[in-house]
Amino acid sequence: MNNVESFFSIHKDSTISFIENKSEFIGHCFYVENKKEAENKILEIKEKYKDATHNCFAYIIGKDRLIQKYSDDKEPQATAGIPILEVLKKKNLTNCLVVVTRYFGGILLGAGGLVRAYTTATILALDSSKIVLKNLFYIVNVTVDYTYLGKIEYILKKLEIEIKSIDYLENVNIKLFIKKSEFKKFEKLLIDETSNNCLISIEDELFKSVFINN
Repeated sequence: MNNVESFFSIHKDSTISFIENKSEFIGHCFYVENKKEAENKILEIKEKYKDATHNCFAYIIGKDRLIQKYSDDKEPQATAGIPILEVLKKKNLTNCLVVVTRYFGGILLGAGGLVRAYTTATILALDSSKIVLKNLFYIVNVTVDYTYLGKIEYILKKLEIEIKSIDYLENVNIKLFIKKSEFKKFEKLLIDETSNNCLISIEDELFKSVFINN
């Protein structure tokens, strides 16, 4: 779905740990953009914690969330990978990988205890990473005569549009970020306010993060 304009993911990579009945659980959370990147991160964790009892994981990738994979890594079936994956699904996340490393402490937790522990590790790692809404923005160039600069500045301030740079040359060149969904309305407003005496062009597009309460 190339027309997706927003999705939930994480802001930064993180690592947390806690002890449950003498077993240490270490939750690692990563932002990943493709399957290869996710698999490389998994290999890195497995190498770094090669003395661990288990390195279980789950990830969801793609703005359509179609790429999904999990592993129990020899824990009892459905007690590790699926609980991790279910947390990602419940929070509607994508482009996100969680690996939970376990050092067995000698006390069996049982299926229910394992599910709770892997779920807790995932939630704590995600909380540490911070969940964000990633919106699709255009990087837009606006070129305008100094006569209309006051109007343009008023519009940008009123609409709370983020300015990337301003160059005061023969004309004023403004580079700004604007949500794709708001671009057409913004373009029409500028054309109307300057009587079509402005040049507006899209330079590129990117996803920018907005923090949410999670």
